[in-house]
Amino acid sequence: MKKLILTLIVLAVLGGGSYAYYKSKGVPEPTVTTMSLSRGDIAETVQATGTLGAVETVDVGTQVSGVVEEMSADFNDIVKKGQVIARLDPSIIQTQIEQAKANVTRAEADLDRLRVNLTDAKRKLEQAKQMWDKQLIPRDQLETAELNVKTQESQIRSSEAGLIQTKSQLNTQLVNLGHTVIKAPIDGIVISRSVDQGQTVAASMNAPVLYVIAADLTKMQIIANIDESEIGRMRTGQPVTFRVDAYPTDTFRGMVHQIRLLPTTVQNVVTYSTVISVPNPDYKLKPGMTGNVTIEIARRENVLRAPAAALRFRPSNDVFAALKQDVPPELARGAGRGAGGPGGPGGRAGQGSTPAGAAGGPGQTSAAANPPAASPAPAPAAAPQGQRGP
Repeated sequence: MKKLILTLIVLAVLGGGSYAYYKSKGVPEPTVTTMSLSRGDIAETVQATGTLGAVETVDVGTQVSGVVEEMSADFNDIVKKGQVIARLDPSIIQTQIEQAKANVTRAEADLDRLRVNLTDAKRKLEQAKQMWDKQLIPRDQLETAELNVKTQESQIRSSEAGLIQTKSQLNTQLVNLGHTVIKAPIDGIVISRSVDQGQTVAASMNAPVLYVIAADLTKMQIIANIDESEIGRMRTGQPVTFRVDAYPTDTFRGMVHQIRLLPTTVQNVVTYSTVISVPNPDYKLKPGMTGNVTIEIARRENVLRAPAAALRFRPSNDVFAALKQDVPPELARGAGRGAGGPGGPGGRAGQGSTPAGAAGGPGQTSAAANPPAASPAPAPAAAPQGQRGP
């Protein structure tokens, strides 16, 4: 009897130990998240940032120095071509004009005097010739008379050149007097004013800028810097959407107008400037605003879409066991690797695409795929229950 009780106790201990061992060795059932397929539009985009500016701006400067006597335009004023927007003090230039006129008068008088001398020299030369024909004077006196005529003629030519020079100086001062009146070169709006009334401006090698006039703020542009890895897919005419901080809920539209060939290198990063034309009929956009730009590279409409996470998912044997499904032959060779395999985290991601409007980092492509890439081909065995994510 004691042996039977001892045997039962030993069997109970062994059974309990075996149960505890297998219980502790069991693997928890994996959790499977499913994602549904949908139909819609997908787009491949490139994101960047840029600065808004007017399409055409003109720096209005002065070619002469002087004191600003009058400022007729201010910030945000609309001006017409030829409208007077500033005046400089003309007193100094007017004095120089009077001096130039006096120089012209003196040069004309000198020229008249030389012409009179030439007439007298020619008369004396005729007399000398007549007396030489009668052998009344020596040969050297005739030659002296001829030399005097040539000398007077050369002095007249020199005086005529001097007269032209003094007249050109007078014309220069007259032109400078006209430059004291600053006129608007184009129709537009004043977006900058650099001087005030009474300020002295000095024109030397570079003309000092008084105003900056924008031609038409209903048409603006964004200069966006696109990374060299993305510039190969940029084309003129591609649609663009962007937002600005001033209107965070509004989306503005534009179009790629120009892709400039001059590269810009900052800290070994090469970018290319892309000009995006933007309509601004309501004047909501202002020069200098920063735009967060999304450039649409390609678009497909009404295609079957699958989340990118589902396309990257690679199920392990435990997932198929939990779903009570057989392991597909194409995955049998990689069985047991699970999430750490080629398709799991840290492995190679599958191809996919994102719905239109998906966000990404600046200057990076959000997603790229043709319609066939959205097919749930990576997991054919799980297709009846939809695509699954980790």
